[in-house]
Amino acid sequence: MFSWFQLFLDPNTQWILLGCMLLGLSSGVIGCFAYLRKQSLMGDALSHAALPGICITFMLTGSKSILLFLAGAAIAGIIATFGIGYVTRHTRIKQDSALAIVLSVFFGFGIVLLTQIQHSGSGNQSGLDKFLFGQAASMVRSDVIIISIICLLLLGISTLLFKEFKLVSFDPGFARGMGYPVAFLEQLIMFLIVIAVVVGIQAVGVVLMAALLITPAVSARYWTDKLGVMIVISGLFGALSGFIGTLISASGNNLPTGPLTVLAATALFVLSLLAAPRRGVISKLLVRASVRSHVLQEENKLQMEQRGEAG
Repeated sequence: MFSWFQLFLDPNTQWILLGCMLLGLSSGVIGCFAYLRKQSLMGDALSHAALPGICITFMLTGSKSILLFLAGAAIAGIIATFGIGYVTRHTRIKQDSALAIVLSVFFGFGIVLLTQIQHSGSGNQSGLDKFLFGQAASMVRSDVIIISIICLLLLGISTLLFKEFKLVSFDPGFARGMGYPVAFLEQLIMFLIVIAVVVGIQAVGVVLMAALLITPAVSARYWTDKLGVMIVISGLFGALSGFIGTLISASGNNLPTGPLTVLAATALFVLSLLAAPRRGVISKLLVRASVRSHVLQEENKLQMEQRGEAG
């Protein structure tokens, strides 16, 4: 107990804990809209597309500033978003294929740039490859402050435009008929997904960011039919995942925070899959068992009545 208490007293652990919890909270909220719009793979494509933006930013500036990296990754993500939209609209290629193309091309380009940086004479590139798998422990106070501000901004925008986002996600045709700027709102949702992906790359990494974006939303869907409640539950699941992942990582040596956070989110998904009140596996088994028992009772009752009439 004393060791756990000491972890909470460590300033570095406090900042990382705050950053990971806010990251999980904002990812869970934004991920709901991506999940409902059937764009679950968009987070994966955008996270992989952000890698060349990070590498190009480093090559141009020679600095490892988190703010510059976020700007470069955001620009690359926006370019990838427009690329996916262009391919989908102007060719016969469907969105899933366009996502795969953009993911592969951008990630391959990023790996080439990363290799070039590592073999250059810069000598300042050490640690840049941590963006592939994340390294939350490397975050300092200034990084966490920037990430926290961006996460709170994402939450604020999602709260203010909740009604509009809800309408666009479920019935864009009706929203267009009501006079809402559907195209702008759709692009805004996509931009928020880009920012959520980019801001989480340092903690979770390019490879695992999509899991943190979608898993809490899928888990929350098992517990409710209402979007507002789903967003709250998803945000709580995301924050709890960040809390558990950071705590386990800080309690041992060589335990990566990002993968542990994703594993915590997966554990919450398994719990939801099994124990959710209406959609959970256990609940469905109990309902089936109850129905089967009721049917057997009715059959036995009917047989007894038939025997009584025959006698």
